[in-house]
Amino acid sequence: MPHRVVFLVFAGFNVLDLTGPHQVFSSAPAVDGVPAYECLVATAAAATGSAHPLVASSGGIAVAVDGVPEQWPGPIGTLVAVGGPGVHEAAADERVVAALRAAAGRAERVVSVCTGAFLLARAGLLDGRRATTHWGSCGRLAAEHPAVRVERDALFTRDESGDTPVWTSAGVTAGMDLALALVEQDLGAEQARAIARRLVMFVQRPGGQSQFSVQLAAQQPARDAVRAAQAWIAEHPEGDLSVAALAARAGLSERQFFRVFADDVGRSPAAYVEASRVELARTLLESTDACLDVIAARCGFGTPGTLHRAFRRVLNTTPGQYRERFTRPERPAHL
Repeated sequence: MPHRVVFLVFAGFNVLDLTGPHQVFSSAPAVDGVPAYECLVATAAAATGSAHPLVASSGGIAVAVDGVPEQWPGPIGTLVAVGGPGVHEAAADERVVAALRAAAGRAERVVSVCTGAFLLARAGLLDGRRATTHWGSCGRLAAEHPAVRVERDALFTRDESGDTPVWTSAGVTAGMDLALALVEQDLGAEQARAIARRLVMFVQRPGGQSQFSVQLAAQQPARDAVRAAQAWIAEHPEGDLSVAALAARAGLSERQFFRVFADDVGRSPAAYVEASRVELARTLLESTDACLDVIAARCGFGTPGTLHRAFRRVLNTTPGQYRERFTRPERPAHL
């Protein structure tokens, strides 16, 4: 019997929050001729005269839903609350919250994608639990739901502290990474890797890893000098990226450069440089067989020891552990 996955949508949901994970589950191979997953799209609203009423996404694409959760008696394998611009209005709708809470009561596991975490929180399903959401909404989630232990830098989280496991993902496409992790749990690592290759995705990344690039995570700089410094850092990771060198390139004093950079970017130049170098090292560890000495030199760390300490600070793991987990198939042997 297929594992039933029920996606709960609402007016103004993000269509990729639905279609991304849906495609991952739908790509799983059948077992003895039986599909591994049965994916259903539900709405909290009562069905209209149409057999498959439409719910409009935030981008204007309307999706035909299969019904309401109570139409499918029995257990739900995975209940997925999607996110999107309409999530806060949906979270204020008692019909949506009640439908979610009732469906969660018969689900083997509960999942949210992106800002769908606000729906789980509103239903009380995240109280006392670890959770994440889109990086731009973590502050709001923490402020509105102080009982939730928000992890701001997680790609996705898995919390099994209650009767029902709850998984939450960061922004949008992180929902696909979460879905891959669920497939791995259900069907094994080989099947998850096969799906990742078919969908041209990275090998899945578990919670605890950085969820976005350094450039995207940083505040948008207002000053040309800071934007130029960021570009130089990205293009010359192995160079002299000290405050003195960057300030000289920007034509500012060290004190002035430090101040304007921190004001514009939201972190110190040194922290930004280290995070940028770690990001490059991650890419090289994933995509090449280069030794740590070469990667450390290429990324400006100098020695494997310095690279190791930076990984510990930024990612709470080691380069070796990271490479073992995130190796891509058929990676080139050289940089």
